[in-house]
Order: sequence, then C-alpha cells, then structure tokens
Amino acid sequence: MKRYSLRINGQSADPRGGAWFESQNPYTGQAWAEIPRGNAQDVDAAVRAAHASFQGEWGALTATQRGALMRKLADLIARDAQKLAATEVRDNGKLIAEMQGQLNYIPQWFHYYGGLADKIQGSTLPLDKKGYFAYTRHEPLGVVAAITPWNSPLLLLAWKLAPALAAGCTVVVKPSEFTSASTLEFAELFEEASFPAGVFNVVTGFGGEVGSALVEHPLVAKVSFTGSDATGRLINEKAGKLLKHTSMELGGKSPNIVFDDADLEQAVFGAISGIFAATGQTCIAGSRLLVQESIHDDFVERLLAVARTARMGDPMDPDTQVGPVTTPPQYEKVLQYIDIANKEGATAVLGGKKGTGEACGKGWFVEPTIFTGVRNDMRVAQEEVFGPVLSIIKFRDEAHALEIANDVRFGLAAAVWTSDIGRAIRMSEKLQAGTVWVNTYRAVSFMAPFGGYKDSGLGRENGIDAIREYLQTKSVWINSGAVTGNPFVMR
Repeated sequence: MKRYSLRINGQSADPRGGAWFESQNPYTGQAWAEIPRGNAQDVDAAVRAAHASFQGEWGALTATQRGALMRKLADLIARDAQKLAATEVRDNGKLIAEMQGQLNYIPQWFHYYGGLADKIQGSTLPLDKKGYFAYTRHEPLGVVAAITPWNSPLLLLAWKLAPALAAGCTVVVKPSEFTSASTLEFAELFEEASFPAGVFNVVTGFGGEVGSALVEHPLVAKVSFTGSDATGRLINEKAGKLLKHTSMELGGKSPNIVFDDADLEQAVFGAISGIFAATGQTCIAGSRLLVQESIHDDFVERLLAVARTARMGDPMDPDTQVGPVTTPPQYEKVLQYIDIANKEGATAVLGGKKGTGEACGKGWFVEPTIFTGVRNDMRVAQEEVFGPVLSIIKFRDEAHALEIANDVRFGLAAAVWTSDIGRAIRMSEKLQAGTVWVNTYRAVSFMAPFGGYKDSGLGRENGIDAIREYLQTKSVWINSGAVTGNPFVMR
C-alpha cells in the first residue's frame, strides 16, 4: 500500500503527529493508500513557509516571471495528465473518461492565468484636488487557504490556485480527506517547475484538525472553499470574525428546464448528462428537471429509454457510464434521500436501489434513479442529494417555470431548452443563478466566471473576475509640491 507524505516548503514531510489514515477505492471498497494525518503544527509550518515565500523569493519575482513558471507547470501537468487522472479515479471513483478530460483541460487554467499575471493594471485618477498625482495599484492578498472537495480534486483546485498564483499569492491547500492522493502527487511538480519553496503547500487530514487551524491561522489572508453550504457557513463565520477575505463555491439544486419547442432528443441527452454523467456528484448537477406539461409524458418515455441503457461498473473501464458514489457517508445519504422521496409520495420510475451485480464489484453504487410526481416543496426537490437522483417536475408556462426554478435557496446554475431565442433571453435574465446554459449543460471554461447566487456561495472563480478575488486595491497620492498650508486642515 502506497504511503504519502505532506508537502511543506517544497519538501516531503511526515505528519508531526506520526499518524496516517487509509484512503479507500470506491469501486473495490478496499484501502489502497495511506494519507498523512496532519495537525495544527503541520498547518503552522505550511502557512509560515507560504508567508516567508510571499515576503521573500516569490514576492520578489515580477508578474512576468510568475507567469512563465505557471506555463512551465502547465506543461508538466499535461505530461502527467494520464497518471494523475488514474490516481483520481482510484481515489474518488469517477469515470476515467471524465477525469482524463479534466486533467487534459487543467493546463489551460495555468496557461490562461500565467498570461494574465502581467496584464493586471492600475490606473491614474482624475482628482477633484489640484497639486496631486494619484494612481491605484492591485496587490496580492498574501497567503491563501484553499479547501477543496472530493468530487473533482485537481480541477477545482486549479480554479483557485491558478488565479491566486497569477495574483502573486502563495497557497496552502487542504484537500478532502477522502481524495487527497492526487493533490499530493500534483504538488511534486512545483519543484520540477522551479517554483520557489513555500509557494504551494499541502496539508492533508480532517476538518477539525487541519481545516479549522488553517482558517484561523493569523497569517492566512484569504480562505477559498468549495463544498457543502453547511460547512461553508461555518468556515465563513470563523473567517469573518477574523476579517479574512473569503470566496465560497457551495451547493446547488439546479433547474434543467425543457419547453415544448425544444429539440427533445438533445434535451434528453442534456438531462442525462446533467445528472448521471458524474453520478450526480457535482455542484452543478441538473437534479431538478422541469418539463412542460404538454410534453411531459413523451419526454419521460424518451428519457427512460436512454437512462435504462446506462452501464454501471469499473470507472477505469472506458465503456462504463455510471461509476460508484465516492464515499461511504455520501452513499448512505443518497439512499436515505431515495427513501425520503418515496415516503413523500414521489414515484420512482427508474432505479431507486443499491447498485448490485458483478459489474459493481464491492463498490458503493446507487442505481440511476428517476422520480416523477415530484412537487417542488418535497425535500428531494429542495435539498442537495449529490447523487444519481433526478426529480421531474411539471410546469405550465414560462412564469410557472420561473416560479418553480427560483423557489429554492440555491442559485448555482440553470439550463433552458428551447428553440425560441426570445424565450431563452427572457429566462436567462430572470433565473436566479450564477450560470445559465441554453440548449446545453455542464459547459465550463477557464474564461467564463463561475459562482452562485443566494446560498450557493460568494465570489467568482474562472475568468478575469477570479484574479480580482486574490488582489486588493491601493490608492497612492503624490504631492507635486504645489500643496502647502495649515497642517491641521484636511487638504
């Protein structure tokens, strides 16, 4: 069994508490690696290394030099993409096709932000006072604590890390205790890319022992978190008491809205992709499928015809379409929500049970599950299941669709399927979501801002907006020599 080490100040380090814990393969249900169990002492060492680098060698580099290092890192990620993708599949059970696609795409984040690093400009200010020259500077915040989830560890890390590095910050990451291995392997590339020591550090472990110490450390300037809204609230509260900057990418209960004038074949594929392609384990899962009454029955039949063909099995097999749930607690949670939906009166027209059979091995599988007869006030329609469970809700017209879509505390994403461009524009303007897709689903890019409305989070990742999350603005005033007078009077 492979034993990993922490990554602090550019070097491998054993946890100061001398403890490791096992990481399990969701497909086999067996432990395959030992992950260091870090503690507050490890956090302190990592944060201090990051702070020293920020004030020292990393901080002394020009933005152009930082960008060049980031592009070198991108090339190394591309070189090792296959290896890193395989590690992620072993650790989180998602499909190799999806993980390989993500790893092939991740280098683009570092190329994009590497190029953006020396494009962030201040401006001169046209003042209302004579005798002064004034301008603004955009300066890095300092040490960033990045806390990442288990569903797409390296992709969602890249969303934080690339803009933070481009801004000039240093980073300490705590990956999910369920999927830490790929982040520890990724960290080794920084030394090969010739980054100064301390720029990127990894402390693995549990929330109460590592996460809290990281959020509360006095040298951490910003906390960037992706995960559940409940955990996000706790982190934001702790950080807020210490006046730290935060960005939060939290949960979703995204409406996927199909009108009767849509291309139904494409809408079916979009609905399947939105909920089953990642076993429902994505914050943007289209877990609420809103279907116009006039096409409801026909659409459900079409949907079931495709969904019934879904192949569960080994996520390393390219032919597998639905993999296991990543963690035992999440597996139990998904099954509990299926039970809740049945008790609330929804009708399971597909699935609704544990995944069994030879193809499922000994892993944590849940059958692709579709419920009809769902009301929007049911828990399965209001709460994030984070599994392969789809709720279908009827609607009458645009107004009714908007009423249902927005009647939820989340606002991360939404989709509209229609051939009417006017309707597409009207809906996209009124949907309360940070991302709205029209006639597509789950499209993301390093160039497009991503984040949530309402309980789905704070701040934005990706695009130019993301680098601003790691910068602060300074105003500089210079007296040209013409301003004199009474020192006791504001000038």
